[in-house]
Formats: sequence, structure tokens, C-alpha cells
Amino acid sequence: MKTTYRETQLPNGLRIAAECAPDAASTAVGLFVRTGARDEPRELMGVSHYLEHMMFKGSATRPASEVNEAFDRIGARNNAFTSHEMTAYYAHVLPEYFGLSVSLVADLLRPALREDDFLQEKKVILEEIAMYEDNPFWVVFEQVLERYFGCHPSGHRVLGTNESVGALTRDQMSDYFRTRYSPTNTVLVAAGNLNFDELVRQATVETAGWTSQSVQREYPKWKPGRGSFTTELDKATRGYMVMIWPAPDEADPRRYATMICAQIIGDSEGSRLYWSLVETGIAVHASVGYQGRDGTGELVASVVCATEDLSTAESIVRSECEKLANSLTEDDLIRARRKIATAVAVAGESPSGRMRRLGGMLSSIGTFSPLEVELDRINALTLDDLRSVLYDFPFDPHVVGRIVPPTKMGEGAP
Repeated sequence: MKTTYRETQLPNGLRIAAECAPDAASTAVGLFVRTGARDEPRELMGVSHYLEHMMFKGSATRPASEVNEAFDRIGARNNAFTSHEMTAYYAHVLPEYFGLSVSLVADLLRPALREDDFLQEKKVILEEIAMYEDNPFWVVFEQVLERYFGCHPSGHRVLGTNESVGALTRDQMSDYFRTRYSPTNTVLVAAGNLNFDELVRQATVETAGWTSQSVQREYPKWKPGRGSFTTELDKATRGYMVMIWPAPDEADPRRYATMICAQIIGDSEGSRLYWSLVETGIAVHASVGYQGRDGTGELVASVVCATEDLSTAESIVRSECEKLANSLTEDDLIRARRKIATAVAVAGESPSGRMRRLGGMLSSIGTFSPLEVELDRINALTLDDLRSVLYDFPFDPHVVGRIVPPTKMGEGAP
């Protein structure tokens, strides 16, 4: 998909960027706000995600009943998400409905925050928390993050807790919205068949009443935690293990080599852990994934197996991590590089994928890098690049968490 990159900034501080592709059959728009779980005071944990839900409860000009109906009428594929680093709202539509989709998405970001809606949605959030508490992997993953990050807000739970969400008030949410949802902390992105100048003109009108202010993100000093733990969970029918250790942050050029290393050791198929754990029948799942964050990053290994095999699985993961640097081959690099390049290219073939990539990039590292440039960087990686990042960031699991069924405690769990 041939694209042209355009960017500008409105007087109110809103950054607008787009990859224009006149030959595309569709178009996508999104508003990405640089705020998430890591920006919340601990006592308000979960407010970013809760606020995301409230955006769909209507604005001063549009009642809740019309929000989803309006998107549905134009055939939009719309959604939103909240992470530790950002919150995003987006829609993928046919070109003729692009202007209306921009209006709808912009309207989402000025919610009415009615008290009745707030109290009703709180029940939905608490049910969502309960649902995730029934998921063994999610339970151990959140506990591992908390122990690894300690006092750093990256250890916050995106959904929050029963206590934090239960105690949250509508006024506290309104204050959080006012301090974080400034146009200076937001980027409007689009991709596909669109007129950029018209997008800028419309955005100027749509956001004319948005109040601008300085928004800061805190970067507290911290030291990665270490240790291991085993937790019982009634819902668990087997063993779940999550391991975490440091990696380059999202703006570090070494992130590309880290992605390759994670692919080699922990891809879902054909990786070191696949052959040593899944193919041998020890585990039904084994993977390693890289997560870059603002100012930090981590690698996360996950294994699902019979409870009595957890110790064996942990030993194998540690062994594969220890010998990775000295066992890398050119074939490893070529295969991993091609898989990542394919995934990046496929995501870039659709306006929706381009839009989400652009929004995530500008909201995190702050600068645009063409898809072709990223592919060139990935294809230029050498074995020396991989060994160098493994030297700087050794694959050394710092925190190991396990979830086991209560009846198996002490029989096979470490």
C-alpha cells in the first residue's frame, strides 16, 4: 500500500498525523491518549480503563443510546483499549463515512460522565475484574508484574482491584479526565483513503472547545524485583508459570534485536521452547514475548503444563536462556527475521493496522518511522547485534510466579 505521511499540530496542542493512501478501499481514524494504568495514583488504580468504558456512555450532545447506533449505521469497526501506557479509541470505515467517524470518535473523548451511568458501569467493571480473577494465567501474570515492578506504577493492574474500583467516585474520575485528557497529551491519527487537509479542518472544529494544559508523566526510580512464589487457585486445573526479566525500553534501538531473540527462544512454533517443552509433551504452551514500555521494558516467558512438571519446565526455560547467546545460528536469525518482517508487513497492509501502528508509535516514542524503514532495520540485524543485546540484557528470569490447583500444593509444585 503506497502511502504519503502528513503531520501537523493544532493551536490547542493536538497532534495530527496520517498515512494517506488514495488507492486504499477503506480508511481508519483513532485518538490515542498518552495515559494509562502507570499514570494513575495507586488509590485510583483502574480509573483509565473505567474511563474508557464511560466514553461510550454519551456526551453532552449525544446520549449513550446513540453512540454505538451511530457507529453501527455507518458500518464501522470501532473499539477502544487501555494499557499501562496509553488509551485509544478508533474506527475503521469506508471512505465516504470518514468525516462522520472522525466526529464520532472525537465526541467520545468528551464524555458527560453522568452519575447514574458511572454507578451502572461500575458493576460492569467489577464483573470484568471477577472474570479475570477466574483466569489462572491472568492472575499469575498480574502478581508477577506487581512483584517485579514493586513501587513503580507499571506494576498497576489495568483493570484495578475490587477495592480501588469499588471506592472510586465520579468526581475523582472527572478530575483524572481533566488532568490527563488534554489535547497536548493526545494524538489524532488516520490511515487509508482520506484527505489530510480536510481532516485537519474538521479536527480544528471538533476540538475547538478542548482545554489545553501541561501533562506530565512520572518516572520514579526503581530496581527490578527478584524472587519466586506459588499461589493456589481453585479455578486452576494445571500449572501456570510466568517469568519476567529486564529488556530495552520502547525507544531503544536494541528493541529490534530483542524481538528477534524472543522469537528464536519463544515463538509459538519452531522456537527453542517449542521443541524442548511443547513438542516433547512437557507443556501445552510455552512462549517468550517482548514488551517495550516508556523508560523500561521486559521479557515475559509463560508456560502451561501439568503441575508436577513445573519444576522441569522452569529448569528447561532457564537452560535455554543461559545457552541462547552461544548457540545462535545464522539460520535462527534468518527464520526469526522473516517471521517478524512478515507480521509487520501484514499489519501494514490495512488502514486499520497502519492507524494503530502510527498511534502507538507517536504516543510512545513520539516520532514516526516508515514501515519500510523498520523492515530495513529488522533485515539488517546480525548475529553480533543479537549477542550484544543478550550481553547488555541477559536472559535471566528475575521473578517466577506459579499458579497451581489447591489439591496439588506440595505434590509437585516447587
